[in-house]
Amino acid sequence: MSLHRGTDDRRDERPLSVNPFYGEANPVGGMAQAPPKHRLPQDPMPPTTAYQLVHDELMLDGNSRLNLATFVTTWMEPQASVLMAECRDKNMIDKDEYPRTAELERRCVAMLADLWNAPDPATAVGCSTTGSSEACMLAGMALKRRWMRRNTDRYPSREARPNLVMGVNVQVCWEKFCDFWEVEARQVPMEGDRFHLSAEAAAELCDENTIGVVAVLGSTFDGSYEPVADVCAALDALQERTGLDIPVHVDGASGAMIAPFLDEDLVWDFRLPRVSSINTSGHKYGLVYPGVGWALWRTPAELPEELVFRVNYLGGDMPTFALNFSRPGAQVVAQYYTFLRLGREGYRAVQQASRNVARGLAARIEALGDFRLLTRGDELPVFAFTTAADVSAYDVFDVARRLRERGWLVPAYTFPANREDLAVLRVVCRNGFSADLAQLFVEDLGRLLPELRRQAHPLTRDRGAATGFHH
Repeated sequence: MSLHRGTDDRRDERPLSVNPFYGEANPVGGMAQAPPKHRLPQDPMPPTTAYQLVHDELMLDGNSRLNLATFVTTWMEPQASVLMAECRDKNMIDKDEYPRTAELERRCVAMLADLWNAPDPATAVGCSTTGSSEACMLAGMALKRRWMRRNTDRYPSREARPNLVMGVNVQVCWEKFCDFWEVEARQVPMEGDRFHLSAEAAAELCDENTIGVVAVLGSTFDGSYEPVADVCAALDALQERTGLDIPVHVDGASGAMIAPFLDEDLVWDFRLPRVSSINTSGHKYGLVYPGVGWALWRTPAELPEELVFRVNYLGGDMPTFALNFSRPGAQVVAQYYTFLRLGREGYRAVQQASRNVARGLAARIEALGDFRLLTRGDELPVFAFTTAADVSAYDVFDVARRLRERGWLVPAYTFPANREDLAVLRVVCRNGFSADLAQLFVEDLGRLLPELRRQAHPLTRDRGAATGFHH
């Protein structure tokens, strides 16, 4: 859901400008009344006119294919788009009315359970969501409810406030979860060149009120994997010393659709007994248009039954576990199409191509001499870099602004607690961002450098508001 304030800018009260040629037949007739911008028009207008007005305004958006900030899929095959169009009127929640769509959702859950090495994929439970943010909320709710069950003798009370341990680099949805569900967020700060959670620091923050530890398989700050197996080992040792049994949730928004194909020897998933649940974004490296996510639990015991609601007013007995009720089935159908279309080897080829592009582009940017790499795209196909120590004429915010002039959308931002001094640029390489586009990008970056080097000083005055991405 987008959150926008109403406008009270009296300088922009003029109505929308309508080209005479937008009329159905008579150019003058189409100009009878220009619609207002911030109120419902009084009368209808021809569909072609409405379409053209909206179409023309959207031309001012950035080109999604050149958006190197987003992790979200920006290209799918035409056949997938056709399937999505055929299903756009199907409500995913109406499982009795659309039983085949519901079956495709079940198959996707089973495929992910198998991919993530659930002990028994046939009994692992899961659901589709609108994205990883909702999936994380559901996983967090299950962690809290299980903790509440274990502590019925002392919760609620002033002494028993639940907490969740995570790195400061987590996606903002985890901070939202803690705020919305009244859970204390215990965040491990960054330290030196460690930009994510460490196993030792995570274990140190755990106590009898800890509902779980979140480990991120693919940090949005720099693309690096957090050491899930090390976190689990540290929690195993903690249980031996204290008896505390702390579950782990893996936020695999991106990495859970990369590691199974490119890092098969990396143990991060349900092979680790302490991993209770995993989420991923189907609309990120799951290769589906937004918005679809997935949440899976190791066994039914990890998902408290009281969180699953059953309704019958749509026909049939329908279990539901979601924050949202109505949502389109098109993205779930597209996910199943992509699983069917690519298979393991197809996913491996696509993800390897993205990683190859990321590593190659990172190396070429490093070779320019003006930048220092923090990561190299060898985990997520994502890398972060900053200006070299001897660069004083410009900063990363100057680079982002100048790249935007050429159509490239590259985020520049500062790191969180303990490393606020570090400002970086981040490049996300997705399917559709080819080696040829990467070459064009580095050429454009190279063309900008002589002008940037001639600046007297960085042009950024307010680093907090310097980024061009204000959402």
